Amino acid sequence: MYRFCQEHGIAHERCGKIVVATEEEELPRLQELYRRGEANGLRGMRWLDPDEIKEYEPHAAGIRGLFVRETGIVDYKAVAHTLGQMASERRCDVKTTARFTACRRSDGRLVLETNAGEFHCDALVNCGGLQSDRVARMCGIDPRVHIIPFRGEYYELNPSRHSLVRNLIYPVPDPRFPFLGVHFTRMIGGGVEAGPNAVLAFMREGYRKTDFRLTDVADTFSYRGFWKMAARYWRTGAGEFWRSLSKNAFVSALQRLLPELKPEDLQPGGSGVRAQAVDTNGNLLDDFHVIRAERMIHVLNAPSPAATSSLSIGKTIANMARQHFGMD
Repeated sequence: MYRFCQEHGIAHERCGKIVVATEEEELPRLQELYRRGEANGLRGMRWLDPDEIKEYEPHAAGIRGLFVRETGIVDYKAVAHTLGQMASERRCDVKTTARFTACRRSDGRLVLETNAGEFHCDALVNCGGLQSDRVARMCGIDPRVHIIPFRGEYYELNPSRHSLVRNLIYPVPDPRFPFLGVHFTRMIGGGVEAGPNAVLAFMREGYRKTDFRLTDVADTFSYRGFWKMAARYWRTGAGEFWRSLSKNAFVSALQRLLPELKPEDLQPGGSGVRAQAVDTNGNLLDDFHVIRAERMIHVLNAPSPAATSSLSIGKTIANMARQHFGMD
């Protein structure tokens, strides 16, 4: 991603981040992160004691930290725009706002029906995100998972308080969940985001708290895997809902990393919706889930850091397609 941004003049910065343990029970998990980082080729990681944490982030607090030098920030909208331009230049026809409605076979080819017309093709790669399981089912494939939408809500630091965060401050993640937990991220265009939480959305594209679609809610609540997940993690889910409703509760979670933070330091920010794959046993998938079928590849889970790794993921899927479809 760094090389891509350099080649195409996209704003980016290799600023590093610190992962901060605030409790003794988090230390083994922080050690495991270090082990994984080394196994994946990271260089320049450094252990930090409480005083050294403040050398990197003067307002952060913790009992031990891990500095990850190779972490950076990027203008990802510009990345996506550039990829779209490159596709168009290579004679790809990029269609937006084209809702997929059905797939059928005709004369040995696939016919994709959309509200923008029919598209005839030799092969299909489904990377439909929040709709990927539905696309697979419309193609006659059992995806073996169900997409459950989780909205991640953010606050932003008020401009007068940007100095509280120099770069990126992360908590030690809970291995039970594929979510990162609330953290602080300096943005490439200025400003600092704080969050997100992870609250069940009542609409697949439910980016606002008020968004609701009955068919999406029925789809979620009729899935047995959802109820198994809910029975296992209902306390955590209730806490996430409370943080969504209460700014003070949200701030309290952030104060574990940044004790000086006050509610008046934050203003409402944006949100995203995570396409979380859940299997029939109620397990939250935290790894890739890809299904191959005749003339089809269905990508049904691409967990964080999917944006950071998007070029590598794309290369992997392209190689898979080349082998599976017998392309040059």
